[in-house]
Amino acid sequence: MKKRIILITGGQRSGKSQYAEKLALSLSSTPVYMATAHVWDDEFRKRVEIHQSRRGLQWTNIEEEKELSRHDVSGKTVVIDCITLWCTNFFFSRNKAEWEQPSVEEALTAIKTEFDKFTAQDATFIFVTNEIGSGGVSDNAIQRRFTDLEGWMNQYVAGKADEVVLMVSGIPVIIKSDNHDKV
Repeated sequence: MKKRIILITGGQRSGKSQYAEKLALSLSSTPVYMATAHVWDDEFRKRVEIHQSRRGLQWTNIEEEKELSRHDVSGKTVVIDCITLWCTNFFFSRNKAEWEQPSVEEALTAIKTEFDKFTAQDATFIFVTNEIGSGGVSDNAIQRRFTDLEGWMNQYVAGKADEVVLMVSGIPVIIKSDNHDKV
């Protein structure tokens, strides 16, 4: 299997995850779903349960908040859902019982390093992310820092991706295709 990276991006509730899951099933009868979420509260737990209920027994489910490269997915098709929550886990690090917040640069370096280690495997990677910077500028300094972090990580992944798909109201719009020359 030749390595392939696909990035699916868009706004909240744009159909990103469902599209990623359908794409994975079209590429493999036994795809892997890698969830990066840390379940913070009951409302979020319900969202996770909805996502889980959509997937059947043919899926291998892995929950991994940070170190994706710990998992051997060579030869597989894997959906990573999602970069936003993955970035959150680096932006707000839990060290024992305390919270730490590294600089944006430290978090970005750590995420890029982990991305490169993980995607060094020969697999088809389908990353899901959010376009949180499209909604305007927050008046909250922490939110602005996080938006910068995720925007830069999205750019990094898009630069490495063979394909980029923007979901708009449930409709996939091809932004970058492996059929086009890379810039």
